[in-house]
This record gives sequence, C-alpha cells and structure tokens, in this order.
Amino acid sequence: MPAARPETPLLDRIESPADLKRLTDPQLEQLAQELRAETISAVSETGGHLGAGLGVIELTVALHSVFDAPRDKIIWDVSHQSYPHKILTGRRDRIRTIRQAGGLSGFTKRSESPYDPFGAAHSSTSISAALGFAVGRDLGGVCETGLGDAVAVIGDGAMSAGMAFEAMNNAGALGKRLIVILNDNEMSIAPPVGALSSYLSRLYAGAPYQEFKAAAKGAVSLLPPPFQEGAKRAKELLKSVTVGGTLFEELGFSYVGPIDGHDMDQLLPVLRTVKARATGPILIHAITRKGKGYAPAETRGDGGHATAKFDVATGEQQKKPSNAPAYTKVFARTLIDEAARDDRICAITAAMPDGTGLDLFAERYPSRCLDVGIAEQHAVTFSAGLAASGMRPFAALYSTFLQRGYDQVVHDVAIQRLPVRFAIDRAGLVGADGATHAGSYDVAYLANLPGFTVMAAADEAELVHMVATAAAHDDGPIAFRYPRGEGVGVEMPERGTPLEIGKGRLIAEGARVAILSYGTRLEEVRKAAESLGRRGITPTVADARFAKPLDAALILDLAANHEALITVEEGAIGGFGSHVAQLLAENAVFDAGLKYRSMVLPDVFIDQATPEQMYETAGLDAAHIEARVLDVLGVARLDEKRA
Repeated sequence: MPAARPETPLLDRIESPADLKRLTDPQLEQLAQELRAETISAVSETGGHLGAGLGVIELTVALHSVFDAPRDKIIWDVSHQSYPHKILTGRRDRIRTIRQAGGLSGFTKRSESPYDPFGAAHSSTSISAALGFAVGRDLGGVCETGLGDAVAVIGDGAMSAGMAFEAMNNAGALGKRLIVILNDNEMSIAPPVGALSSYLSRLYAGAPYQEFKAAAKGAVSLLPPPFQEGAKRAKELLKSVTVGGTLFEELGFSYVGPIDGHDMDQLLPVLRTVKARATGPILIHAITRKGKGYAPAETRGDGGHATAKFDVATGEQQKKPSNAPAYTKVFARTLIDEAARDDRICAITAAMPDGTGLDLFAERYPSRCLDVGIAEQHAVTFSAGLAASGMRPFAALYSTFLQRGYDQVVHDVAIQRLPVRFAIDRAGLVGADGATHAGSYDVAYLANLPGFTVMAAADEAELVHMVATAAAHDDGPIAFRYPRGEGVGVEMPERGTPLEIGKGRLIAEGARVAILSYGTRLEEVRKAAESLGRRGITPTVADARFAKPLDAALILDLAANHEALITVEEGAIGGFGSHVAQLLAENAVFDAGLKYRSMVLPDVFIDQATPEQMYETAGLDAAHIEARVLDVLGVARLDEKRA
C-alpha cells in the first residue's frame, strides 16, 4: 500500500512556472520543501532516478522563478535531474507514470513538453545545445515558444566529458550571452574521478568560499556588477569574491562561485543579477548534495542515484526475488576469476563501476580497475593504448554509451587491430530508460569492422565462456554483449572455457524450418519451438554465438536441409541477420529456393515500458516468432482460410 501523499498547499497552486512569479522568496523556500517531498513520494511509487533530482530542488525552483521558460531554454544535463522540473512544468498529474509504458520519460523529451527544449539522456551535451540556441537566437532563428536566454544546467559528473569543454571553448570564442550552471555535487553515478574533480574540490575547500557565501547572501546590491562591458573595476571585484575560476575564465567565461546550491538566499540574487546584467558567456558554480533532504539517499554511496520502488519511511527498496544471477555480476565474477590467473587483465569503466559490475573487480584488484569518468571516447583509446602496451584490457561499457566512442573504435582499435575486449552491457531493450538507453545498434556498428570478433551470450553460462574467450583472444578486437537483468537460470560452469572462434551450436534438430538465434532471444525461440511442436511442427534450433566471424558451415547446412531459415536477434537492421543474408547470397542459396526471414528490432525508437512489453512491441517475443514460422511455412494462411 503506497504511503500517504505529502501535504503540498503551495505546490498544489502551481500549474506552470508562471505561477512562481507571484510567490515571495520565503514562499519559494517553502515550495522547494514541498517539491522535495513530492519528488520523494512519486519516485517511491514508480522507482527511477532519485538522488540527482533531490540535489537540484532549490535550483529548479530558483531557475523557474527567475527565468521565463519556455521562452528561456533550460537544458538539464544529465536530464535524469529533471523530475522536479517536470512537476513544476505542468506534468505533476502524470509524474507517477514516469518511466512506464505510455507515461512520462525519465529524461527531458522534446515531444513531451515545450518546457523540454532539448533531450539529454546521455551526458555533457547541454552546453553545445545551449550555444546552438544562443547563436540561433542572435541569427534570427524561429521557435514556436520564442528564443530568450539559453541556460545549460550541467552536473552529476557531466562536466568531466571532453564535449563540455569543446563547447565552452567555442562559446568563449563566440562571446554570445550564454548561462552555464555547473551543478557540482561531487558525484556522477559513482564517486568522481580525475583532475577536474580535484580542481573543483579545491575551489570550495577553504575560507574564501565562506567569504563569498557571506557576500552572496542577502540582496542583489551586495553583489559586484561583473557583467558590464568595459568595467575594469567590476572585473577585479568579481575575481576578488570568486575562488579559482581561472580554468573557466581562460575559456572565455565569466565565473561566479562557488555558491551554495541549496541556499535560496544565494541562488535567487545571483540568478537575478545574471538575468539582468549578463552580456557574454557566464558560468555559475553551485555546490549541491546528491540526495539532499532524504537521509536514505544521502547516505548511499551513489547518493541514491537510481532506485526501485521503496518505502518512504525507511528507504528500503522493493526488489523482486530471483534465483538466477544477474548478467552483470556473472561478468564481474568471471572477469575476477580470469584476472586471478592473468595479471595482464585490467578493467576500464566510464563512471559506471556499479552499473558494469566493476565495483566488485575494483575491490579485488584496485590497481587494475580504471575509472576514466564520463569519457567514453577516452576510455576506448585509453584501452587501445593499454592493449598496445601488452595488457589485456576489458572496456566495460553500456551498448548505448559505447556509441559515443565509435570513431575511436574504428581508428584507434580496429584499424590497428589492437586486442581490446569490449564487454557490452545493457544489450537489447532495457525497459524503463527507453530508447536513449536501449542497446540496439552495437552488433551493426561493430560487425561491419574488419578484424572484429563479435559475440552474444544466449544465457549466463554462455557469458562465462565468452569472458574466457575474450581473455584468451589476442588476435584483434573482440566484443561480447549481454542484457540487463537476471539470467534464465541455467546450470553454471565452475569456470569459463574459451569457445572456438566463429562456431555456433545446435540446440535441437527438427525439420522444414530452422531458427538461428543470436543472443538472449534463444529462450523465446525455445518457447516458440515448444508451441510449434504442439502443432506438429518441429523446428531446428541453433545458437549462432558469433555475428562475426559467422559459422558459415552451420548456416549453409541449415539452409541446405530446410525449406526456411529464420534468424532472430535483439539488434537493429544491418546486424547479424544482414550478415547471414550476405553469406547466403554469396553462396547462391536463394537460387535453390530457400525462404529466408530475419527478425530484428523494427526501424523505430521504442519508448519506455517493461522489457517484456518492449519486445512484444518489437515483435521479438515467442508469440511473434511462432507466427513468423507459421507464416513462412504457409500454415497461418491455411488456418485463416478454414476460419
């Protein structure tokens, strides 16, 4: 039974950000308290990203009270911070549908609301996008809601990626009025790493921060006017009350901060001054706490980043019990086992040690677990350098995040034929995070590269063998993919055995039609085969294991001995099925009359739902596989005629 909803008398009066303009500063503080309570209550019922949103409650209220959205473009980066923003922008009545089928997205989404000017489900894109809005505004761009200020709120580790600095460098050179708010919570999904994090920590470590805090508290008149062109004395005053903003100033930004991002007496005057006086690019450095105001989130190591449904009173999460191990943990434990026998094995993560299971690896081998921050491009080339040095690097990245390093995969890994091992987590459709986080394309974008070995685990036991295969493979790059969530409950081997490269396996022999599965749809293929058996149709079932190199002997044998061949995969057009079709065409198999069908993800972005619902929508569940077999054999049409 859900907990009682919090009392929110002020929030109940807010239908749009315009309503905040009528509130006094003390009322805005009260509104922030109510917004925090409502956010906690909503996420307790739906699950989702919690800590980042709680850390920007006051900032969200202050921004919407000072700026004029949707004319002013507020871009949240990473936009899992945007739940409070959604509540204040006319979506409170739907906030308890977030990340569910037909409900609100867990990220900003242009098609969802005019208050979401730009989607930012991955990180470090907001400054580039905001600069685009600013330049478009000055060049006479046309937008239905108008073009006012461009405000990028970048935080939760997003400033650690190179793209943010590329954008700042460009913005500083252009000199356009642009507002960047660095939401510095000393956190991304995991504790921060790198020189930038250390630099930001030094900015608020000493007494000068407290002096600025005192200066910023109170009235606008206490702040220096740093934004008037040609005011040399104002510039000197700015430097005297800021702490170490040299890095940002060298990039062409005026720097204000650090300020307390939870203190409305600081936030409101600073934002109002910036709104009134800024002429060029400016960065406001706000210090926040991830999970602020909710003890169970504040005390968690990740600041309550993501959560299942939970009890508000205790913070205890409501997770479904399972007897099968999670794929991510299977990968981590197998890699630890391999690393115990090979001190050349090391692991690389891009700010996702928990998500990829490498937190477990780090506990055992801290010097060989390397977190590069939110920097996938660097992660790939760094791994290439490690491989060139004689190490055996495993780059553990989500499929959707590996896309960000694709140029490096091509140039720095594939062309140089370096044995980087890519452990691709979250393959296939992932559920509540929706299209932006779906692992839909890695098979297509890796299997087209010369010299790449590309595998997909059908179950958790196969994943163990594929980790062992990758560890033993030194002849060029190799990748293996596996989904989010628990395995299927198969018997687990004591340790992995390297597979023969490019060899699949026959699961069941039948007649007329062969179903060749690639990845974890094999379980659905088995279910379809069982149902077909009750109709008197016994298909041959095989597990490809490899998309590259293909098991040509297996595939051509299946084609020669069956009327029809159907491939099934959790990837987009251009992946495994396309490679099979090429092989069949090159061997003139179609001339012999083979009926070939490829079941892939449809050519659309599929919105969030449960994984089961998403695969049903995609037509890749057991029922759709069975229907495809019946259709290709003509059985479905005969049934329809009899009906």
